[in-house]
Amino acid sequence: MNYDVIIVGAGPGGIFSAYELAQMDNRLKIAVFEAGVPLKDRHCPIDGKKVKSCIKCKTCAIMNGFGGAGAFSDGKYNITNDFGGTLYEYIGKEQALELMRYVDDINTSHGGEKTRMYSTAGTQFKKVCLQNKLKLLDASVRHLGTDINYVVLEQLYDELKDKVEFHFNTPVDSLERTEDGYRVHYNGQSADCKKCIVSVGRSGSKWMENICRELDIPTKSNRVDIGVRVELPAVIFSHLTDELYESKIVYRTEKFEDNVRTFCMNPYGIVVNENTNGIVTVNGHSYEDTEHQTENTNFALLVAKHFSEPFKDSNGYGESIARLSNMLGGGVMVQRFGDLIRGRRSTRQRISESYVTPTLAAIRRSGQGKAQYCRKDSGRISYPYPCRHARRLESGTSETDSGRYHGDDLRTG
Repeated sequence: MNYDVIIVGAGPGGIFSAYELAQMDNRLKIAVFEAGVPLKDRHCPIDGKKVKSCIKCKTCAIMNGFGGAGAFSDGKYNITNDFGGTLYEYIGKEQALELMRYVDDINTSHGGEKTRMYSTAGTQFKKVCLQNKLKLLDASVRHLGTDINYVVLEQLYDELKDKVEFHFNTPVDSLERTEDGYRVHYNGQSADCKKCIVSVGRSGSKWMENICRELDIPTKSNRVDIGVRVELPAVIFSHLTDELYESKIVYRTEKFEDNVRTFCMNPYGIVVNENTNGIVTVNGHSYEDTEHQTENTNFALLVAKHFSEPFKDSNGYGESIARLSNMLGGGVMVQRFGDLIRGRRSTRQRISESYVTPTLAAIRRSGQGKAQYCRKDSGRISYPYPCRHARRLESGTSETDSGRYHGDDLRTG
C-alpha cells in the first residue's frame, strides 16, 4: 500500500496531524496506524468486583487506542507557556499560544462549546501563594471533563473516518527509509509513504528510542517526573478549584532547594489504574456531569529529575522506580500521609478508619490480592523512591496541604 502520509499513533498528536492534513488537502491519502482499539471499544475490565486489579491486557484500554492516554483523562487543556512542554522554544511564545487557542477552537466546535474556561488572571491566590512560599503558575484552562472529552474525540473521529484510513490493533514493528520516503512494517506486512509522522506517546517511548537509533536520529534526555497522587476531601481545596479548577503550584524545598509541584488536579474526581508497558500506575479522572462526581479531589505531586551526559535513559530511570513500587506493593500502594510521616505502613483498618475513602476501585472494594492498601512488609510509599525524592514529596505535601487534614489524606503510587 502507498500513502502520501502515514501517522503512527492515534493520540492527540496523531489525531490533530490527520485533522490538519485533511483540512489542508482533501486529495491526500492518509493512514493512521494505532496499536489500540477504536474509541467505542476502549473499556478497562477493572470493576472492583469480578476484576479487582490490572490483568495486563494485550493493549491497555486506558493508555492505548483512539484518543491516546488522555481519552479518559479529566479533559483539561492548558493554554500557557509556563508548563506542559517547550514548544515555544522552537516557534516562539506568541505563536505557541496562538496554536493552543486554535486547538481550543477545534475542541469547542466539536462538542465542547458549553464548557468553561478558567484563568489565573487577576486571582487573589497568587498573593496568598507567595505569602506561603509557593508560586502559582499562570494559565488559562479549558475543562471539558472526562465525559465531554469523550464527545469531542467521538466527533473528531466521525469527521475523519471518511477522509483517513485508520488501522486499529495494528502496532508498527519498524520503520525504514526508502528512496522516495519511508516504509512502515506491521504484522508481517508493509506500507510506503512520502512522509511519516510518529506520535506514539509515553507507552511507545521505548519503541521510539529504538527507531531513532536505527534511523540515526539524534535524541536528548528529557527530564523525568516522579511522584505520587494525593487524594483528599474536595472541600479542602474547593476555594482553589471552584475559581481556578486546575492550579499548578510550585514549592521550593528548604533543604535541597528543589522544586515540587502540583499537577493534573481533578476536583470531585476519581483515581484510576493505568498500565504502561506492564507497569501499573495511577492517574486521575473528573467528570463535568455532577452525577459522576465524588466527594474527593485528587492531584499529582511531582518532582522533576534532569540528567546530564552520559546518562540518557530518563524514562528507564522513572520506570525502574515504578517497577520497584509494583514489586513491593503487588501493584499500586496507598498510604495515609499520617502513616508516611510516622514511618509506618497503612493497614486496611487504618484506612477504613480514615476520613478519606479511596476512590480507586481496586483498592476500595478489593478484599484480597493485588493492589491492596499495603503489603505487610512493604507498605511504605517512600520505599521505592530515592531518599532525596521521598523527602521532597513529603515536604511538598506539608506545604500544599497547609497543615489542614493531611493526616488522613491518601498517597497512591
